[in-house]
Amino acid sequence: MDPILVSVIANRLDSITKEIGQTMMRTSRSPIFSEARDFVTAVYDRHLRLVAQTAYIPVLLAATPWAVRAVFDAYEGDIHDGDVFIVNDPYHGNNHPPDVTVLRPVFFDDELCFWSLAKGHHADIGGKGVVGYNPGATSIHDEGIMIPPAKLYERGKAVRSLWDIILNNVTLKSLVEGDLHCQVGATSVGERSLKQLLARYGIATIEAAVEEILEASDRQMRQEIERIPDGVYRAESSIDNDGVQLDRPITIRLTVRISGDQAIFDYSASDPQVPGFINSPYPNTVSATYLGLFAIADPNIAHNDGAGRRIQVIAPEGSVINPTYPAPVTACTVPTAETIVEAVWAALAQAVPEKVQAAWSRWCGQTTMGFNPRTGRPFGELHFMGKGGGGAMKGFDGWGHLGTVICLGGLRSPDPELHELLNPYFILQYEYLPDSAGPGEWRGGAGTVYRWRVDADGLRCANFGSGTLTTTAPFGLEGAAGAPPNKIWIIRDGHRESVECNTFPEIRRGDVFEIHASGGGGYGNPRRREVEKVRADTRDGLVTVEHARKDYGVALDPKTFTVDAHATTQLRASTF
Repeated sequence: MDPILVSVIANRLDSITKEIGQTMMRTSRSPIFSEARDFVTAVYDRHLRLVAQTAYIPVLLAATPWAVRAVFDAYEGDIHDGDVFIVNDPYHGNNHPPDVTVLRPVFFDDELCFWSLAKGHHADIGGKGVVGYNPGATSIHDEGIMIPPAKLYERGKAVRSLWDIILNNVTLKSLVEGDLHCQVGATSVGERSLKQLLARYGIATIEAAVEEILEASDRQMRQEIERIPDGVYRAESSIDNDGVQLDRPITIRLTVRISGDQAIFDYSASDPQVPGFINSPYPNTVSATYLGLFAIADPNIAHNDGAGRRIQVIAPEGSVINPTYPAPVTACTVPTAETIVEAVWAALAQAVPEKVQAAWSRWCGQTTMGFNPRTGRPFGELHFMGKGGGGAMKGFDGWGHLGTVICLGGLRSPDPELHELLNPYFILQYEYLPDSAGPGEWRGGAGTVYRWRVDADGLRCANFGSGTLTTTAPFGLEGAAGAPPNKIWIIRDGHRESVECNTFPEIRRGDVFEIHASGGGGYGNPRRREVEKVRADTRDGLVTVEHARKDYGVALDPKTFTVDAHATTQLRASTF
């Protein structure tokens, strides 16, 4: 085909996934969609191949193929124009229950040509969890309603019985119903644009272009893998706990085998599945693995079906990264996925250290739900304010306040004023946290200090995540230091109480949460960092005078931030 036409069609397919996403942001009722963009949108072809996507939250970038396949297998021969499907069951193709997948078959000239998909995190899925997270879960049935592949609409008519079943199993009915309609509408926008594309170029031309698009991604990814030296690379990374056994870290062990243009990621030595909610279904494990690899590859490679053809992920059943029913899994997209990405990076850093980033801050924060007396409405909220810093890499400092690595900067923080309007909270402090970034020739991104007050009674709260231990804090690379662990407290009646991750803290009106989100790890020896950069960071409040001296070997006047050249030379001559 004409390469220019292929490029035009490829860009149009990509923009259609963005139209689906923009529709979700503009029509949702939950700030999880409209503010944070916690969703992914995609287009699949008739052969169930991922053709284009916009992974607003990158950890979801490769988790949708199993959902599409599960729907097709369940309804093959019974798929019609006007049907809309739904699935959230992790044991029937999904990754974790709060991320609900909605997809619509797209017909043209009475022929199934594409699928339009919108998948996002809902504010409520029922069960005992808070905004979907239940740190005390010991079964998937503790985590909320399980929806196998099913029809929300059949030939354009709502399947009222299924809608009633879903809404009767959740507390925040208006939010859930609104966001389901939002997803249905978004897939309709995708359908309309796909039909316009088909009408303009015809089915044969579009299908030929899709083949070229997928082959191009395959060819580019082969070249990227070939640039990694052949060999076997091993690494491991741990999660603080699973919410049930709070004193036991869980370890993911990875062996990466690179041979020519093939990459095998083998997790066979990982811990067995655990009682708590950090188990990762296979689709989530594959998606997190792809994220770790794609993050060091050429960013111009389209993340479609072709890009994954040379990658194999081995995850034995019954392990923490491929559990068997009915293991709980809700936290898999955050602490477990973070740990998988870190293991991938730690392994590949042995082969291509110049391409790999140091570890990012892990997420450890709150979900809350209840009734907001200020608005007279129920609410459900993920506190996306307390985001930490990104890891550094060769030649670049990490970005501050960027969030967990599973989002790669795609997760937006809500507007503070809107956050206070929608939720019964008052923000007391929200700023960069000094000395939170891992020191290095290129330092990590800064973390944050986020303090907020509870202004309502009867709220439910879940604290979930990882990175609160020195062993799970962000690591540095190539002689750099890591970042400090996450820390969380509740201040009540003048007393400051530490909050353990993966628990249900009791909160009352007047309580104050204080979150110190860590920064990212550094890259390279800190004593080689440019003195002027250290001075600028100290002047800006990102590094204290004490740590400029201790970590970077730079002596500064605490009032003027003038560099003491003689003392700095002596300090830098000492061993880091």
